[in-house]
Amino acid sequence: MLFHELNRAKCKTYLLADEPSHQAVLIDPVKERVDRYIAILGYHGCRLEFVIDTHTHADHRSGVWDLRDLTGARVVMHRQAPEPHVDVHVEDGQELTLGEARLRFLYTPGHTPDGVSICVADRVFTGDTLLIHGTGRADFAGGDAGAQYDAIIDKLFVLPDETLVFPAHDYRGHTHSTIGEEKRANPRLAGRSRADYVTLMNNLGLPLPDKVQEALQANQCAIDDESMQFPSLAQLSQVRQVSVQELQSRRRGEAAPLLLDVREPDEFWGDLGHIAGSKLIPLHQLSERAAELGDDKERDIVVICRAGVRSGTAAALLTGLGFDNVSNLKGGILEWNDAGFPVEH
Repeated sequence: MLFHELNRAKCKTYLLADEPSHQAVLIDPVKERVDRYIAILGYHGCRLEFVIDTHTHADHRSGVWDLRDLTGARVVMHRQAPEPHVDVHVEDGQELTLGEARLRFLYTPGHTPDGVSICVADRVFTGDTLLIHGTGRADFAGGDAGAQYDAIIDKLFVLPDETLVFPAHDYRGHTHSTIGEEKRANPRLAGRSRADYVTLMNNLGLPLPDKVQEALQANQCAIDDESMQFPSLAQLSQVRQVSVQELQSRRRGEAAPLLLDVREPDEFWGDLGHIAGSKLIPLHQLSERAAELGDDKERDIVVICRAGVRSGTAAALLTGLGFDNVSNLKGGILEWNDAGFPVEH
C-alpha cells in the first residue's frame, strides 16, 4: 500500500492508496494545501475515492469540501458530525473498502463528539484523540475528558502493542508511535485512573488556537462565508440545553415552544425528517430572517439541527439579537430519532 504524510507540519494529512487499483483516500486534509494534494494524486496516478475528517477541526479549515468538488470523492465522517453534507456517515466498527484494503472505524469521542480513529492494516490513525505522548484537549464545546479516556482505554489500547499510531497533529517533530509505547509512556495516561485523567484535562489551561472561531464554526456548518459573524466560545458555552425527553414533554403542554430548525432544506425533508410544526430557517439565513420569529423576544424557542452543534450556534446568535428564552436541543434530530420520537418527512 502506498502511504505518505503530506504536510510535514503540525497538522497531519495522510495519503493511503491501494496500489493494484490506484484507489486512494486522504485523511484530515487542510484547505490551504488542496492544490498540493491534487498534484500528488496525479503524480502517483491515483483516483481519490474518499476524503475523511477524523473529527471537526478547530485549528484549520478542512479541505474535504474542495476535494469533493474537484475530484468527486465522497466525504466520510462519523454519524455525529455536524456538517450537513457528509456523503458517508460511519459508526463504530463499520468498514469501508479501498481496493484490497479495509478501513475500520472506531468511535473515539472526547476531543469532539464526532471523533473517529481508523484502523488500516498495521496502523491506526487516531485523529486528535490519542497524540504521540499526549492527547487532544477536551475543553471545546462538546468535549468530554471522561469519554476520551474511555475511548483510548477501551478502543485503542486493546489494539496490538505493535500497531503504529499516526495522529492528526504533532507539535514535537514526531512522525509516529506505537500503541505499546503510548500505553507505557504517555504522560497523560500511564498510571492514571479515569478520575485522575479527567481532573488533569479539565485543568490544563491551554490557550485557544489562532482563529479558532473561523475554523471551528466554518467546519461545523460547511459555510464558506467569511462575512458571517459567529458567536464566541464563551457565548456558546452559555446556551441552555434541553434534552429530547424534556422537549417531547414540553411539546404536549399548553405553552409549547416554537421549534426552529436551522438545517438545510434537503436535510429538513431528508431521511432524518423533522419534528412536526418546526419552522425552517437555515443557519446562514438566520440573522437576516430573525424577524420572522416575531416581536415577542420572551417567547420560548428551541433550536434544532442534525447533532446539536449548528443549533447551538443559532441559539447563541438569537440570544445576541435579544431573544431571552432560547434553548438548544442537545444531540439534535439524531438523538430525537434514536429516542423513537415521531418525525415528519
